[in-house]
Amino acid sequence: MIAPEPFFQPRGTPISVYFRLQALSQLGHEVTLLTYPLGQDISLPGLKIIRLPNLFGIKKIKIGPSFAKIPLDLLLILVAGRELLRRKYDLLFTHEEAAFFGLFLSWLARIPHLYDMHSSLPQQLENFQFTRSKIIIGLFRFLEKLVLRFSASIIVICRDLENKLIQEGFSSKAILIENFLDFPSEPVTAEALQELRKKYIKHGQKIVVYTGNFEPYQGINLLLEAAKLCPEEVVFLLVGGQPGEQKIWEEKIKALALENKVFFIPRVPPEKVALYIAVADALVSPRLKGTNTPLKIYSYLRSGKPLVATNLWTHTQVLTPELAILVKPEPDDLARGIKSALFDPRAQQIAIRARHFALKEYTQQKYSEKISRALLMATKNKK
Repeated sequence: MIAPEPFFQPRGTPISVYFRLQALSQLGHEVTLLTYPLGQDISLPGLKIIRLPNLFGIKKIKIGPSFAKIPLDLLLILVAGRELLRRKYDLLFTHEEAAFFGLFLSWLARIPHLYDMHSSLPQQLENFQFTRSKIIIGLFRFLEKLVLRFSASIIVICRDLENKLIQEGFSSKAILIENFLDFPSEPVTAEALQELRKKYIKHGQKIVVYTGNFEPYQGINLLLEAAKLCPEEVVFLLVGGQPGEQKIWEEKIKALALENKVFFIPRVPPEKVALYIAVADALVSPRLKGTNTPLKIYSYLRSGKPLVATNLWTHTQVLTPELAILVKPEPDDLARGIKSALFDPRAQQIAIRARHFALKEYTQQKYSEKISRALLMATKNKK
């Protein structure tokens, strides 16, 4: 498996990679993971991690496309080629841009190639405003089509990507495996909840919680504007920003006169996120861009707490009005949705229905079955 990511770090694709590895381990497979020099080591039965040497002194890889990835990916090609020469493997399993060279390496090694498609890479270049070059974007589109055509099977993480494969004629290779698994959480005690509430509220206010990164596409500025329109008895906890971002966001919060209403909480370990979800009276996902379903949506659905989300395809490929309060990506409508989630009795009925749906549809067994199906499909299509 080749993961061109800082692994492990608690963010998007690395989280998905972790649960792929966990499922493969539980199914009895042995996996050699090639990845970047950055990140926390993990231990799973049958897993061997080979990290690139940090020849370039890189200390951080930002989310999305970046120039820092280019030298690391070139080094990944060399290390992966050497590993394939040293040992016979049954399958090459790649994530993100590793598919571009993984396809070639699998051909040289004469083994099937399984592509884990977390997003459309040409679309990423545009969404993250990495480049406006039609030549570069066109090259990525060409390479992506090659990968889709010649990979033995393809995992897609959301219906938008599944639809893309259907439209391009590759539906027979696609397996939809949504990123709905979550990390075991520390037990949430009444004492811990009470302590957290006392830290941020003084007069029995309602708590709205956001968890995740603070990239522009997540809509944090939209959420701050909506917070201004919410009554004083509503407090917002924004959990998951980088520690280095704290001063910037606290200055924004102060400029909007929200310092007693909105609190920035730097990224917490995955096992502690459940505490913040448990303390919430409502959860919010104000995302503005993108077509992938945010990972947080699945844990939000299981929580039994009312969920407010922007009425965009990034959410609605999973969420419906029966499962969440969907709003326009505008401050006044987001504020309306938040107030409805907190003060309308019908919101709790929606939350209960969402929890029942999630516990039925998103299970470890179904996840493992789909991973097995993707592996069998890769072997069958190669033959």
